Amino acid sequence: MENTPPQVAVETPFRRFLRNFFSSKIATAGFILLAVIVVAALFAPWLSPQDPYDLSRLDVMDSRMQPGAMSVDGQLKFLLGTDEQGRDMLSAILYGVRISVAVGVASTVIALLIGLTLGLLAGYSGGRTEAFIMRVADIQLSFPPILIALILLALTGQGVGKIIIALVAVQWAYYARTARSAALVERKKEYIEAATALGLSPLRIMLRHLLPNCLPPLIVISALQVASAISLEATLSFLGLGLPVTEPSLGLLIANGFQYLLSGKYWISFFPGIALLLTVVAINLVADQLRDVLNPRLQTQ
Repeated sequence: MENTPPQVAVETPFRRFLRNFFSSKIATAGFILLAVIVVAALFAPWLSPQDPYDLSRLDVMDSRMQPGAMSVDGQLKFLLGTDEQGRDMLSAILYGVRISVAVGVASTVIALLIGLTLGLLAGYSGGRTEAFIMRVADIQLSFPPILIALILLALTGQGVGKIIIALVAVQWAYYARTARSAALVERKKEYIEAATALGLSPLRIMLRHLLPNCLPPLIVISALQVASAISLEATLSFLGLGLPVTEPSLGLLIANGFQYLLSGKYWISFFPGIALLLTVVAINLVADQLRDVLNPRLQTQ
């Protein structure tokens, strides 16, 4: 009988990606932390000890109680204390994380779609179209992001939809410039010239050929921009121009307790601040590992 050579298992690109991503203990810890935060945000109505914005369940007598204190009726234990309205801080943080993450992800996805579309169009078309899109992006990037967001919110007012629009206006130019740079590099390669010679439409070339090669750097930028959007939203809400009291985020929770810091009621701002810090750190750890894994020079390893 002939000796058949042993079969070698072929590692798929997805399995290679997972192996490279979880090869870092720090990135794995960041991913686990981020997963816990996302799950807590999604299931906040079921995980929260109370609905912190149901006025019928709040008692002013429970106002500013220390962490671990019992409610006045002895039925509810406030693990992280209460704020000035008697809301359970743990419940308020879970709901706040939910809104902050939703605003950050929604604004990043919309900005990515707009910036990617304009960047691919500019990089592939060239000429006046490229010049116009890039000049608009340059003007937008010349201003501090928080200044643009402040002006837009001052004009439009508060609300989830309005702050998402403000964050999209701040972010889209980053994606447009990155997509345009990647498209310029790919446009000069032979497979693009061959597709053009075959008579493929510009839309088909951009979607089937340019888009897949432009996505890796944009994925990394979008992961970082989620953390940036959450931080910027928290800053705007802290300043009173972000979300209204009826739709509180982590920034608004921090602002609510800021006036009580000097009186010793640290927990009203401290615990929402820790939640914001952990969320941003977890996202940045995952984004840093994505940057290393998606680096083309590491994909052959």
